[in-house]
Amino acid sequence: MLLASSIKGAATPINNEEAYTFTTWSKQTAEGYSGAIQVLEDRSKKNSRKISLHYIRFPATGEKAGPPIIYLAGGPGGSGIMAVNYRFDMFMALREYGDVIALDQRGTGRSNDLPNCESKQIVPPLEATTDSQYIDYHRKALRECLDFWEANGVNLTAYNTLESARDLDDLRIHLGAEKMVLWGTSYGSHLSLAAIKEIEGTIDKLILSSVEGLAQTIKLPARTDYYLDRLQQAIDQQPNAKARYPDIKTLISRVHKKLELQPLKIQIPQRDGSKADYLLQRRDMQQIASAFIADPKSASLLLRFYRDLDQGKTLNFDKVPRRHFPSEFLQPGTPITLHPMSIAMDIASGITRERKSQVVAQAKQSLLQDYLNFSLHYDNMAPHLDLGDKFRNKPTSNIPVLLLSGTLDGRTYLESQHEAISGFKNAIKVTVENAGHNLFMASPEIQNTINLYMEDKPITKTHIVAKLPDLAP
Repeated sequence: MLLASSIKGAATPINNEEAYTFTTWSKQTAEGYSGAIQVLEDRSKKNSRKISLHYIRFPATGEKAGPPIIYLAGGPGGSGIMAVNYRFDMFMALREYGDVIALDQRGTGRSNDLPNCESKQIVPPLEATTDSQYIDYHRKALRECLDFWEANGVNLTAYNTLESARDLDDLRIHLGAEKMVLWGTSYGSHLSLAAIKEIEGTIDKLILSSVEGLAQTIKLPARTDYYLDRLQQAIDQQPNAKARYPDIKTLISRVHKKLELQPLKIQIPQRDGSKADYLLQRRDMQQIASAFIADPKSASLLLRFYRDLDQGKTLNFDKVPRRHFPSEFLQPGTPITLHPMSIAMDIASGITRERKSQVVAQAKQSLLQDYLNFSLHYDNMAPHLDLGDKFRNKPTSNIPVLLLSGTLDGRTYLESQHEAISGFKNAIKVTVENAGHNLFMASPEIQNTINLYMEDKPITKTHIVAKLPDLAP
């Protein structure tokens, strides 16, 4: 929530910015400025329209502040401005080193003027459907939506990571800065790596977490299974959790087989207080698991679901974040709705032919198959959007990069993250044991490490141990 306010004693506004007080959901406040820049939507077209990119700037507080620090949210589709609610303390701490910018990338948050597409495709909520039938529903929905967006003048070719990288350079110029620090997580790290290849000379350093490499939009299913091994090792550290979950892979496999043979009719609470009937299938649990494994705390909820299903109990959805569930699961019988920015970005980043073969082969043996990244099934449906294999080549650079990786990250895996930045000669890799995908607030030592990095001081501790949440609450 942004409230108009006057700022006293802070840096002056630049380029038509307006003074604001940022108020978080928990009622923390910070003085800042709300601004926007106009950029070409499609830089390859002379007559391209201009779009507005909105941001919040928190002025630097340190005496020796350096380049502006631009936060790049994940997704693709996440709002950088909204992320201040989750990482408020970190945004404030980094002001010691420069202005901190919470940016809504093109097509996200306040920088989005694109229409969502509600297709005519509805996955039957009470009929058993095969994987191929389910995928076909979504492919038909995408075809409808591609036609819908074209008919409504939406230029999807302008919504890719390269254009977003060029937006960052326009923002830098707008801020009057010679260089900038990019602070990116998940897809935000993907964008940061693309920026290194596109506008390297304007970047001072990188702070990255949960890195998604330029060729890693589609994750390797085998590494999901390796992650489950690491989760089991964490479970074995807690006697109560170990007694409850002695072998999570066997538990997950057993439940999947049970649902494959006999899907389970359940009721899903709706926002209006009613309940909707739904036929829970093996595929549903694979999709739900793909979202819940991001962090250890949500993984503990997932394991409870599997244990309840294994014991024939009714699933309890109370206090479980709805964002973890597929939309057709939350609202059975509603049409498939697609969001243009996230769809276009994932299709544009794409996958190489070699990696696709690898993913398809591994998915046949993986517990979650290929549901971790459903955009695999959109491959080759809109080839005009694909940025090509040249885009997917790893960047090489001497620019400093600090990489923070969680051992219990179920979205971007430790091995993959190290591969993604292997072309950086000046990289510091810090492993955060017991942390997941959203690791920034997992331990105070993370902020201490970032502070040392920003002050160009040696980082001797490259292994941080975060508190492991109760995995059998």
